[in-house]
Amino acid sequence: MTPRPSGRHDDPDDPASTPPGRVTWGFTASLDGFITGPEHDMSWLEACPPMGEEVVARLAAPVGVIISGRRGYDAAIARAAERGELTSEAYGGAWGGVEIVLTHRPEELDDDPSVIALDVDVAEAIRRARELAAGRDVQIISAGIARQALELDLVDELQIFSAPVMLGDGTRAFSVPGGRRIDWELVGPIPGAEAGFGRVYRPRRAAG
Repeated sequence: MTPRPSGRHDDPDDPASTPPGRVTWGFTASLDGFITGPEHDMSWLEACPPMGEEVVARLAAPVGVIISGRRGYDAAIARAAERGELTSEAYGGAWGGVEIVLTHRPEELDDDPSVIALDVDVAEAIRRARELAAGRDVQIISAGIARQALELDLVDELQIFSAPVMLGDGTRAFSVPGGRRIDWELVGPIPGAEAGFGRVYRPRRAAG
């Protein structure tokens, strides 16, 4: 999983403080553009510059629901013993909310009460997540799910951090055969995450 308590932080001077109810995509990328290593390895995240607990809590606070994919879920289970404090839980354990896992075999996750497994398309998953979030944010942490949400114009905000590593292989942050341009507007840096080049972007949408 990625960095994610409850509450809201509507500070207009803080670009990480956004009105609740948004659909966000959050990730940390390597210098060569990967958000996981081969076989969904996340151990490289330990190389990231640490953020203070109050910063992590502030980032986690608005998130009511996380949407993840099956491959990431399976990898987290398989590599649980290898994962450090930063990557073993969302936001290093600072987050509390509902996690939805999209899978074509939801019955296989029936024994895990920590997640809600759904076999639905991305639009329906986001609709249900918004209901469950009850005014808080929905955060996507899967590149594949985020790509589909972008195609449907359902992503309101991008939160991105950079790790001082190159991986050479793994999951690209954004990969579309033949290419696909999406323009973003920089909102600003994330206070307290300067060492990791934390930035908030919003998609450029046509006026009207």
